[in-house]
Amino acid sequence: TGQTRALAAACGISQRLLYGVFPNKAALLDEVYREAILHPFRAVWLEELADRSRDIESRLNAFYCDYAAVVLTRRWMRLFLYASLAESHMAPDYITRILMRLLETVAAETAAALNVTLPDDKPLVHEIGWTLHGPVSHLAIRKHVYGASRTVPEAQVIAMYVRNFLAGFPAMAAAGAGVVCA
Repeated sequence: TGQTRALAAACGISQRLLYGVFPNKAALLDEVYREAILHPFRAVWLEELADRSRDIESRLNAFYCDYAAVVLTRRWMRLFLYASLAESHMAPDYITRILMRLLETVAAETAAALNVTLPDDKPLVHEIGWTLHGPVSHLAIRKHVYGASRTVPEAQVIAMYVRNFLAGFPAMAAAGAGVVCA
């Protein structure tokens, strides 16, 4: 929401130089999105999650510990949450481009490891994946936004979330369809 003149001054450059690199503010925001939101996500994580030579609990723990350290930083969380509240395209694009694929991978790999059949309903599969991704994301919010949740080591908390997810996964996959709030 800031003005380009103030942004250029904060960067120690002229507004003219800023516009020489970015033809308009939208182009600048697109570059911020690519570098600050998309770039930290490592494509290799999806391959590692699908590496069935390791047990699913180890894969999920390794991924979420790394994801929390690399992506869910204070800087990333601040930008992502601000962009979400500002109704920018950044957060919805990230969820569509990256998170949906991640949630599908987490659910599919967990189903294969536990020999459980997933529902055919893709949005429902996403919701099953969110039951692990959501708590890890909220741990980062508690840590970076609220300044809380700093006494128990993050890896230990993530391991608890993963065990809980794995324990409840068969029930979620089986009972997910047709359940509604009363």
